[in-house]
Amino acid sequence: MTALSAFEEITKTNEPLAPYTALKLGGPADYLVQPRSIEELASVVKTCHQESIPFRMMGGGCNILIGDDGVRGAVLRLSEPVFSEIKVDGRQVRAGAGASLSSVISEAARHSLAGLESLIGIRGTLGGALLSNAGERINEISQYVRGVETLDAQGQTHQRSGDEVRFGGGLSALEDPILLTVELELESEDAEQIVKRMRKAWIVRKANRPYTYQASGRIFQNPKGLNAATLIEQVDLVGTRVGGVEVSDRDANFFIVHDGASSRDVHRLIDLIQTKVREQFQVELELEITLW
Repeated sequence: MTALSAFEEITKTNEPLAPYTALKLGGPADYLVQPRSIEELASVVKTCHQESIPFRMMGGGCNILIGDDGVRGAVLRLSEPVFSEIKVDGRQVRAGAGASLSSVISEAARHSLAGLESLIGIRGTLGGALLSNAGERINEISQYVRGVETLDAQGQTHQRSGDEVRFGGGLSALEDPILLTVELELESEDAEQIVKRMRKAWIVRKANRPYTYQASGRIFQNPKGLNAATLIEQVDLVGTRVGGVEVSDRDANFFIVHDGASSRDVHRLIDLIQTKVREQFQVELELEITLW
């Protein structure tokens, strides 16, 4: 009998997490919990807090690496439709953090709202895009955020203005552990022009990314004024393979995962690249991917 027994309908024990991630690596979670409502999520979070059960939030799994030994405690995954609703009112788009970023962009374009189209092709959820402040420096998602709804460790919801979400270094800082909804304010524009820019951004991004059938993940943040992929190319590590993990020849900031790979292989390849770049350019490559 565990503290999460009351949630057995939505809980899987010793659940492998690799299938839920882009890299398809890593061990199991003690508990994988997939709440069906905000109220149920709040109850789970409150129980975890009261019973000292550590918990993590999993979005689309595009920017995390699960350790080979898995994750202790609970992993909460917001996969139900209630967490991915998208509503448009004038220039305001309010969407659940579990909505895919591509769905939010498409819905905005359908309502002739511009600003997000350069992010098309970036995998994952809106919540993940916000937490990593997706986009290039001249067009980051943070500039469109007007408010967020969060859930604290006691299961209480809070409305926070965009000014309370601190962005910097490619990572947004939220006081509360769970992001529920995001409110964006976009610009009205001709839908045809928006779609043209979306198509162009899609073509450019897809031309340089690993093939969709490959398990892969983007690894490093771009240092200020520099490009991580270019730095990796300049230290002659394109195509380098450690165990079952390889530096992509289409975009050197992506790792390709082959059969038999382990999370340990990813760690070793990260260390190799960081060391080489540091030695040659005195630049510290910081991780974009989150290590669990």
